[in-house]
Amino acid sequence: MPHKTPGDRLWSEKYGTKVRDKYHALPFVPPIPFMWNLAVSSTNMKYTQTEILETIRMTEMEHLDIRTVTLGVSLRDCADRSMPAIAERVYDKITRYASRLVPVTDEISAEYGIPIANRRVAVTPASLVAESADAPDYVALAHALDRAAASVGVDFVGGFSALVHKGLTRGDDLFLDSLPEALASTAKLCGSVNVATTRAGINMTAVARVSEAIKDLAGRTAAQGGLGCAKFVVFANAVEDNPFMAGAFHGIGEPEVVVNVGVSGPGVVAHAVKHAGDCDLSELAEIIKRVAFKITRAGELVGRQAAQRLGVPFGIIDLSLAPTPAAGDSVAEILEHMGLEKAGAPGSTAALAMLTDAVKKGGAMASGNVGGMSGAFIPVSEDSAMIEAARLGALTLEKLEAMTAVCSVGLDMVAVPGDTSADQIAAIIADEMAIGVMNNKTTAVRIIPAPNRRVGDMVEFGGLLGSAPVMPVNRYSASRFIRRGGLIPAPIISLRN
Repeated sequence: MPHKTPGDRLWSEKYGTKVRDKYHALPFVPPIPFMWNLAVSSTNMKYTQTEILETIRMTEMEHLDIRTVTLGVSLRDCADRSMPAIAERVYDKITRYASRLVPVTDEISAEYGIPIANRRVAVTPASLVAESADAPDYVALAHALDRAAASVGVDFVGGFSALVHKGLTRGDDLFLDSLPEALASTAKLCGSVNVATTRAGINMTAVARVSEAIKDLAGRTAAQGGLGCAKFVVFANAVEDNPFMAGAFHGIGEPEVVVNVGVSGPGVVAHAVKHAGDCDLSELAEIIKRVAFKITRAGELVGRQAAQRLGVPFGIIDLSLAPTPAAGDSVAEILEHMGLEKAGAPGSTAALAMLTDAVKKGGAMASGNVGGMSGAFIPVSEDSAMIEAARLGALTLEKLEAMTAVCSVGLDMVAVPGDTSADQIAAIIADEMAIGVMNNKTTAVRIIPAPNRRVGDMVEFGGLLGSAPVMPVNRYSASRFIRRGGLIPAPIISLRN
């Protein structure tokens, strides 16, 4: 047995001698500052003692976790003329592939000492799966998905989704009609609709339809503050391998089944920035890159181990910084440690742009499997410092919209007054979609018109969804613009061939 150090004792007390001895048995690698020396092979990961202790510190003190291990499952072979047959096939396939997801990830978390916050399943967009039925019943499909998620013990199942960026099929039309009831009557189901792409433009008819559905869904879940809307996202340029909810779905270009991982770590980045001192912004960007490298490596380790033990391919690691309501686990705090008095102050967009770029560069250096959206999320209700900034008026819808141009998603978990009209919601969505289309990036809106709430009220959602201050909406109308319908044509930048 190798000589025991104080680091060995700390590791042994936390995770047991069996795990410690496993790492001692691996070849020794001299410490490399700011890097984890992880071999590409998932079966030959090499850790130094310093790296193990650093991992403990990040998980214990800086909120490092793997935010989600998401199993993507194709449901394309579940199509049938009979709706009951589709529902049965969907349930059977998800429970067959995902039955070991939770125990396997629990095992990995215990073995490596890295918390895994969520286990999720993403499936083929539901509008495609049920469209072949003689009488598509998307609510029945929603219930089958929800039952499957409960059966395998995952936190959420994503993919109650439709891709309508250029038009609606018969199935899409029925899907949008069913959306409010489906999401209001299920517990674990999440949905999304892609209404715009840089190649196609913005389907404004679909934007208007979706806004009506959001209002309906808020009303159906009024007792929970419009909670149903927290499970629904409107996208421009949606990606096929996103592991995060509520927007995850298994794209039609994806394999039969795949493991995708979403890491987190705003607390780790915030700690590094806070203790960086008065260095200039170039040096600060380098510090963030190094931290992103470490976070990404931890995520890839977990993802490859999960894929290997489940016997399925490893897909991507999404390295988006995803905050939680816990103190210290905040993207807004990173911006404030960078030098802003409050998130939303002038300079917020520039600071967020630097943060997002540094995270992407560090992650790309760490892994060849970076995908999803990978950047920084700014969900208001899920970030304690964002909540405070919005409550004080430092952070407004307009500022969040500007920050969308440089972050991972967009107006995320934003609560607005319950009497906000569907046309106003549609206009807010359209603005976000335009940013995504014109900048050739993913943008999204997760907006909650909180029933019976006014500006300044707080809406409590609980858990990772947190709480949101109701934010004011510009009182001037865009109704005539929205009711024109049709398509906003694709921009000239789409002509790239």
